[in-house]
Amino acid sequence: MAEERFKDGKLSGEGDYAPDGRRQGPWTFYYRNGRVKARGSYQAGQLVGEWEWFREDGGPLQRGAFVDGVQDGPWRRWHDTGAVLDEGVFVLGKKTGEWVTYDKAGNETQRKTHRLRNAS
Repeated sequence: MAEERFKDGKLSGEGDYAPDGRRQGPWTFYYRNGRVKARGSYQAGQLVGEWEWFREDGGPLQRGAFVDGVQDGPWRRWHDTGAVLDEGVFVLGKKTGEWVTYDKAGNETQRKTHRLRNAS
């Protein structure tokens, strides 16, 4: 397992590299205080599968999936209070379908439908 470090020597990330030098497989990144900042997997240097990010205090920040480095699949973000901020689905990096936004008390504030547009 390889380790990456901040200039002060504290651990900033750990995982494996492929023979070509790109990140490969599961990786975990850290804040300077030692708490987990993000974790997920790489394939050929691209983010793939489920990833999750955390706030410096350990609370959730966002979680979602990637395909070849592009957001694809269910996505959720949280307020600093721990309440859900918004949730919906990405398709090839674009918000698609119904996305719902909430205030810090958990009340729905917006519901918006995003249509997937074909690339031209």
